[in-house]
Amino acid sequence: MAAMSETVTAPETPTEPVKTTLDILEIMAILPHRYPFLLIDRVIEMERRQRIVSIKNVTINEPHFTGHFPDYPIMPGVLMVEAIAQTGGALLLTEIPDRDEKLMVFTGIDNAKFKRPVVPGDQLRIEVTVLNWRTRAVKMQGVITVEGKVVCEAVVTCMVVPRVKKAAPAAAPETAE
Repeated sequence: MAAMSETVTAPETPTEPVKTTLDILEIMAILPHRYPFLLIDRVIEMERRQRIVSIKNVTINEPHFTGHFPDYPIMPGVLMVEAIAQTGGALLLTEIPDRDEKLMVFTGIDNAKFKRPVVPGDQLRIEVTVLNWRTRAVKMQGVITVEGKVVCEAVVTCMVVPRVKKAAPAAAPETAE
């Protein structure tokens, strides 16, 4: 199945194309998150180590809406901040060659603001700009808009850490007959 993403040639590496968009399958190949916690649907813009823009379609069948709130479904703010981190993670982890052996974890959330409620039917545009990039850590400014109006903003700090490998199940002891 061919991916429906675009590539451009980066000036610093003229022979190696760089992704500028990602479809859901490509996002799932980068991020370890899965339903119901994968909170971005598509990457529509990406500039290496600088900026990324993703889209999240908010639907009524998401599990958090059954309890937040039963008669007035509102997307929890913490999930919007997580969507900012996942969007930044998609940018960060594209630069990590052994990303299958790594996880990106939160190390900080600053200046989070929630300006309008997000409800089913909204489409989030999540724009993340890199403020500081180090080998294993990134500080990013995220802004989420719905129909051009800011609904959430936050500065998130994330770090890449080794993924803990699961131990292989021990073989059952043999029994004498």
